Amino acid sequence: MYNFPVADDSLMSCRHCDLLQRLPELSPGESAQCARCREELWRPREDPLNRTLALTLAAAVLFAVANTVPMLGISVVGRSTATTVLGGVEQLWGQGMISVAVLVFVTAVLAPGLQIGSMLAIALEARRPRPRRWIAFPLRHYHYAQTWSMVEVMLLGVLVALVKITDYATVIPGAALFMLGGLVLILSAAQVTFDPRAVWMAIEWADESHGHSTGADADNPQP
Repeated sequence: MYNFPVADDSLMSCRHCDLLQRLPELSPGESAQCARCREELWRPREDPLNRTLALTLAAAVLFAVANTVPMLGISVVGRSTATTVLGGVEQLWGQGMISVAVLVFVTAVLAPGLQIGSMLAIALEARRPRPRRWIAFPLRHYHYAQTWSMVEVMLLGVLVALVKITDYATVIPGAALFMLGGLVLILSAAQVTFDPRAVWMAIEWADESHGHSTGADADNPQP
């Protein structure tokens, strides 16, 4: 059995209270609110796919560089050392702080990588004339990686540590530190420009004789 789209593609259900309502005509920058719970239903973006793709590509480059070049260097009594993000995870693991090492790896490496990879796959596939249905999987689950992506938290912790150890050692900020700062800004911008409803509208239905998905189902897709 299949779920079929409704004829009116302006119908949309609220993701918070499930009220089905009709969206008005909106221009980029405007937003529609739910008539019952007042939560935002949809805010159309200007050229969302191309902007998301450009920002995600930039984020992928920054992420790759940030995980390969030194993040911090420390010089004490003539001896210097430097480490990368993954190097810090290895040192935490080696010192027996396994839970901390796993948490840093998941929130600062794995989750951001999955978030960038998912959004990149979505943006590239959505540019096809007929996006394939596998795109539904990253669309449904990319927000989990976004939730666990905490590069900004790690960056804040590093900056606090820098302030505390400046009295005891010479701290040399590495290129990765600046890359991570740029990554936080670009990921935030990519999330703002991303419009999942525009992608849902382009996905082919399993039974192609019934046409494409619509606004009501775009917000509550069925497998």
